[in-house]
Amino acid sequence: MSLKIAFCASDAAIAQSALRGLTRRYGDHAEQGADAIVALGGDGFMLQTLHRTQDNPAPVYGMNRGTVGFLMNEYSEHGLPERLEAAEVAVINPLVMRTVCGDGSEHRALAINEVSLLRMGPQAAKLRISVDGKVRLAELVCDGALVATPAGSTAYNYSAHGPILPIGADVLALTAVAAFRPRRWRGALLPKSAEVSFEVLEAEKRPVMAEADSRAVRDVRQVHIRSEPRIEHRVLFDPGHGLEERLIQEQFV
Repeated sequence: MSLKIAFCASDAAIAQSALRGLTRRYGDHAEQGADAIVALGGDGFMLQTLHRTQDNPAPVYGMNRGTVGFLMNEYSEHGLPERLEAAEVAVINPLVMRTVCGDGSEHRALAINEVSLLRMGPQAAKLRISVDGKVRLAELVCDGALVATPAGSTAYNYSAHGPILPIGADVLALTAVAAFRPRRWRGALLPKSAEVSFEVLEAEKRPVMAEADSRAVRDVRQVHIRSEPRIEHRVLFDPGHGLEERLIQEQFV
């Protein structure tokens, strides 16, 4: 019995060309009822696909037609069903972000990589950080801060000098962005079950925005972040090139 494969692609010309070639070779099944969804593009498109298909039980296999492709496999038109059959599965739980804004509105979003808080103006942000309701840092003066999953620990978190986390680690990375006070404070490792809360201090003078995988909310006053174990993203990787191996490799380059 042949695999039922659904294809999707970013708008980039190279991804659209790959889409035409693959669908000619393998056909194109509807995503509902597919055995696997193949996403063609870069990491940004892969994140979009995972968010869009989070209620679909079919795993997602990415092939790189973008730039970095950390979440993607090497592109080839040949032997795709065999690669899907042999692929390793990584299960990723997203973060859920809940914000309260200056106008009293509340917003909710999911993040597979990270939730980040960033200053909106020339003044440094001032943040109070609590973990599970207990204040852990009364005042962090910084350009921002973020909470990253293991899957997202090599993205913005790593650029901000945060730690790379093994994919199976039940921890989250709390990382400062350009911390000024406390001087060079880099952050903390927290249990995956922890809820991290940020309170924006002097918000009128020092406005802050929050982003969950590039979904931005402006003028936030409170941001609450926790892992969402009820949502599972199943991502496929070629054998020997799974997410665990990639996370290890990234620490030796």
